[in-house]
Parts: sequence; C-alpha cells; structure tokens
Amino acid sequence: MNELPLYRQASERGNTSTLWVALALLVLIAAGSLSVGRAGDKQKETTSSVVAAETAVADSNNSTTTKTNKMSDTELRNRLTPEQYRVTRENGTEPPFHNAYWNNHKEGIYVDVISGEPLFASTDKFDSGTGWPSFSKPINPANVVEKGDKSLFVERTEVRSKESDSHLGHIFDDGPQPTGLRYCVNSAALRFIPREKMQEEGYGQYLSLFDNGGKK
Repeated sequence: MNELPLYRQASERGNTSTLWVALALLVLIAAGSLSVGRAGDKQKETTSSVVAAETAVADSNNSTTTKTNKMSDTELRNRLTPEQYRVTRENGTEPPFHNAYWNNHKEGIYVDVISGEPLFASTDKFDSGTGWPSFSKPINPANVVEKGDKSLFVERTEVRSKESDSHLGHIFDDGPQPTGLRYCVNSAALRFIPREKMQEEGYGQYLSLFDNGGKK
C-alpha cells in the first residue's frame, strides 16, 4: 500500500528537477541573447562615433579650404577697389608710372592683395624703367604660378599667385643677374608691408631677408 505513493512522490520529484533544469537553460539563453544584443549595440555605437568623427574632420578641412581659397564674386568686389578687381580677376593691366609701388624704395615685402600670401621682397626689387614694380625673383617660387599667355597675339608668360589665383603680371628674361629675370607686376595685385610692421602683421619669419643690409 505504501509503494504507490512512494513511486508517485519520486516521479513528482523528477518532474520538479526537470522543470528547474529547463528554467535554468531558459535563463542562460536569455542572458546570452541580451549580452550579444548589447555587444552589437556597442559595436554600432563605436562605428557611428568613428564615422561621425571622420565626417567632422572632413567638414572642418573643407570649411578651412573654402574659407581660405574661395570667395564669392560679391565678396571680392566689396573687398577690392575697382582697379584691384580689374587687374586680379579680369587680367587687367594698370597704367605705367601711375600706380602705387613702381617707385617705392622702402624696405618690406609685397603680399597678395587678396590672400596675404608673401610674394616679393624689396631686396629683389629693381628699377626696370618700365613704370611697373619689377622683381628679379619671388620670395618663394612655389607661391607664383607661370602660365602661357597669347592674349596680345604675342606669346608671353603670365604670373599668377598660387593661393588666390590672382593675375599678377608677366615674367621676362631681360632682368638683372644672377637670375636674369624680370617679374613685371601690377601694384594693384599687391599690398606692401613695411619692414617695421612685418612682425605685428604676422610676417616676422621673413625679417631674415633683410639681414646683412638685405644682402643674401
């Protein structure tokens, strides 16, 4: 009479153990799924952060380039005098002997009127007798771009500033030694910075051009 209840009791205990094992397995599976989900979310967040950072850097670089090198025509017209605009943007030529720097003998450097890019130094300026500022060489040849010009049915070599792409003038091979070159430049394309103001205007690194009385 006691065996049947004992069998049922053992069976019930077995069922209970099986249930607990099943519940434990379900808990482990759920925990594993949650961990994988969190790892996936973390990976997505990391990827998104990297992409966002790269995009920000690219936008920053593009913004800097645009700010430095790109000016609308309206901005240029508002910033430049009509003569400066005609010379730099329309490849014009100012009158000889009637311009700002043809007879300037002060020490200093000449920079691009638009970008401020250093172009020529007074130590390389000479009197060519043409009525335009003339230089035997630029401060840094990389800042001046040479381009073929056949606008007057005579082949010449135009010179333009690299950063702002401004028309500066032309280069000829009748200059003084040691270069034998003459960079004939429009005053309207330039801004002159006297030697005594170069440091305060951010061009102190070029003061060495005037060491030893300007002899290099």
